[in-house]
Amino acid sequence: MNVKFITLGCKVNQVESEAMREALLAGGFQEAAEGQTADVVVVNSCTVTAVSDQKARQALRREKKRNPGAVAVLTGCWPQAFPQEAEDFLEADIVLGTTRRAALLPKILEYLSTKQRIVDIAPHEKGEKFETLTISAMHGRTRAFLKIEDGCDRFCSYCIIPYARGRVRSKPLEDIKAEAALLGDHGYREVVLTGINLPAYGKDLGLHLCDAVEAACAAPGIARVRLGSLEPEQLTPEVIARMAKQEKLCPQFHLSLQSGCDATLKRMNRHYTTAEYRQIVHNLRQAFPNCAITTDIMVGFAGETEEEFAASLAFAKEIAFAKVHVFAYSRRPGTRAYDMPGQVANKVKEDRSRQMIAASLATQRDFFAAQVGRVEEVLFEQEREKNVYEGYTRNYTPVRAASATPLQGQVLPVEITQALEDCCLGRLV
Repeated sequence: MNVKFITLGCKVNQVESEAMREALLAGGFQEAAEGQTADVVVVNSCTVTAVSDQKARQALRREKKRNPGAVAVLTGCWPQAFPQEAEDFLEADIVLGTTRRAALLPKILEYLSTKQRIVDIAPHEKGEKFETLTISAMHGRTRAFLKIEDGCDRFCSYCIIPYARGRVRSKPLEDIKAEAALLGDHGYREVVLTGINLPAYGKDLGLHLCDAVEAACAAPGIARVRLGSLEPEQLTPEVIARMAKQEKLCPQFHLSLQSGCDATLKRMNRHYTTAEYRQIVHNLRQAFPNCAITTDIMVGFAGETEEEFAASLAFAKEIAFAKVHVFAYSRRPGTRAYDMPGQVANKVKEDRSRQMIAASLATQRDFFAAQVGRVEEVLFEQEREKNVYEGYTRNYTPVRAASATPLQGQVLPVEITQALEDCCLGRLV
């Protein structure tokens, strides 16, 4: 039987989809080729915003039309956070959450046998352990993601994810070492450590994120270790100093900002001020020269005035991010922010998004321009056009270079010669 996966959302979801895919292939399924009809369609959902939920519904409906008679599986964060909504979504034949990923195969086999709809959304429990989902590859990718943490204890006022993912739980260090080594054995040169609240790694095990970084960096065959999204206040000077000792650690740090206004941050229940954030960025730039600082910024949060937005915009310009993911606040039932006064109109959110995106693109261009003249190692990932290959430097600058021979999967020195809007150009040296 042929199976097709549709993955929405974050890198954690991508890792989990890969783990479920490998489990199904080991169980006798085959991956549906491009244009081939699938017998089973799995949609692994995200629920960060209301639009995310809509995308999951649309994806499943679309795939059912393209694959008539296919078993439709809905899993992931949306069913876990909103179980009744997911149960009422009758287009899904099987509905699962974010727990017991290993149950996917037996549930599909059960449905094929009984033809009875299955809804099995197990609630997260206090004290639950990390579900180890070892993967050997990332389908179609040059870099591999290594999930080391799940859950979040922070409960930001706008965020539904703690309800979808449960409390912090961490992958045992020995499992990290083994999986990183396995990925290296399969030819991956770079691993990206991922989690729902990555810096919280080890909280339940008496360990620290630095322990996981050191374990991954020690894996044979791995040339680079990159970190996923980070909560900034957990990057103390001591943590930064310890990480700076790891030569394989890539100097790119995605520090979730959300807002550059202290009043907004307080309503969001974020755990830092703009002054603290500024100092953390300074510390990182001191410890990691030419590092890239990237971030997420939300616009239109409940109660955000024009003055607050102006402060956030000015702060984003000041920090001079290498890249920013800008998104509008989306009300999520069950969160404290849902009922907050001062909800911002969609039209205002759209205008603020345009302004913040324009500012972030300007600082991105400046960052790219600062890379011109440097010689950096590039891990090439794909052929963008005939004989032109694109990859990323250690600080995650996208670079394109010409070559008559394929470059995918190779780490090669490149002199950066020109900065464009969305990437840099270079030549092999």
